[in-house]
Amino acid sequence: MNLAGYCPAAATITEAASSPAQGWKSGTARRLMEFGMAWTYLFVAGVLEVVWAYSMKQSAGFTRLMPSVVTLIAMIASFSLLSISMKTLPLGTAYTVWTGIGAVGAFVVGAVFLAEELSPMRVLAAVLIVSGLVLFRLSATD
Repeated sequence: MNLAGYCPAAATITEAASSPAQGWKSGTARRLMEFGMAWTYLFVAGVLEVVWAYSMKQSAGFTRLMPSVVTLIAMIASFSLLSISMKTLPLGTAYTVWTGIGAVGAFVVGAVFLAEELSPMRVLAAVLIVSGLVLFRLSATD
């Protein structure tokens, strides 16, 4: 309902509230901000995937309490942030990037903290996954 015809003050308030100069973001700026936040949430969700994978390994089949608790909390947080990012990003992009961050991150954590093998073929596989993630990010549009 437009109150401008009934109350001149209402027209002034409406104009001020919709003006970008008054702190309100335009539709395009808002979409770009949401798009950037979606990628941030997705990145953090991927890092949390690495956390829960590592803590699951440390839980020894959920027989150790603290690593088991960390696993469950990180899983819930990771899935929640993935879900939030999917409000803006396409399913294929969000899920692929999330699993890619988790896969490469788990590979790096395994090599650094668990002394897992670093063969040339495994390193090449990780490089190819990262290349795919970069291509997904470059192909994304708002």
